[in-house]
Parts: sequence; structure tokens; C-alpha cells
Amino acid sequence: NYVKRYFNEVIMNNIGEKIKELRKKYQLAQIELAERVGVGLRFIRELEHGKPTVRLDKVNQMLRFFGCHIEIVKNGKE
Repeated sequence: NYVKRYFNEVIMNNIGEKIKELRKKYQLAQIELAERVGVGLRFIRELEHGKPTVRLDKVNQMLRFFGCHIEIVKNGKE
């Protein structure tokens, strides 16, 4: 489904950009962040490039490291 694929790409691209921004803010190399969070370097690279098929459990693990989370809202309601 084109709409679903487009939506996933946009969301993951935005998350990846935010992770990259936070990583640079805290002056961490990709490998340092991977080691601290407990994920692979390849995952960090794919996430920062917006790959829509990365594992969401690892995305959440990464976000928690920076004190962030994802909130899903449907029709303006939680």
C-alpha cells in the first residue's frame, strides 16, 4: 500500500533526523551511541537515514536513552 509505505518513510525519516540531532548535540559518534544504547552500528546508520523497516523496539530503546518517546494519537484523541 503506497500510503502506508509513504507514511512509514516520513515518520522514520523524522525520527532518524531527531536521533541524529540529539546524537550530535551530545557529541556522540554513531559507534559510541550504538555501544551505550546496546544496538548495532548498522541500526544507527539505518535509523538516521530514515529506513522504514528498522525494529520499533530498538527505536524506542534509542528514544528512551535520550529521554524521549513516541505517542500515537488517533483522530485527535489518545
